[in-house]
Amino acid sequence: MKIVLIQLVLIVVVLLAAVRLLRGRGARAQAVRRLGLLLFAAFAVWSILFPTVWTRIAKLVGVGRGTDMVLYALVVAFLSFTLTTYVRFRDFEARYTKIARRLALDEANPPQPKLVTPEQPAPVDPEQQAKPYLDS
Repeated sequence: MKIVLIQLVLIVVVLLAAVRLLRGRGARAQAVRRLGLLLFAAFAVWSILFPTVWTRIAKLVGVGRGTDMVLYALVVAFLSFTLTTYVRFRDFEARYTKIARRLALDEANPPQPKLVTPEQPAPVDPEQQAKPYLDS
């Protein structure tokens, strides 16, 4: 098997991207994503070394060429990424709205009740003062 320079460069790029994405803070929810990334990296290296694998996959699903299969896979991946990013940002926006509302309510000063003392007369509505004999 003869390895071409582009194959070597692509393998290095895929491995660097996989290492970069795996170096994250460990959370349980990321386990599936990391496994998927490892599978993707392994398949990417495999398809770089053996490019006819895409043609075989294309023939299995009824697509004419392997390059068309790669294009279709990229379109599906892009749409999936776009949809998940939209949903995630919408959830973040709803969460930030709730936080902003809670913060505004927590920091708002409560209205101070106006106490009427015996020395001080009760406030009179200016409209009622101008029309003392009208019943409302």
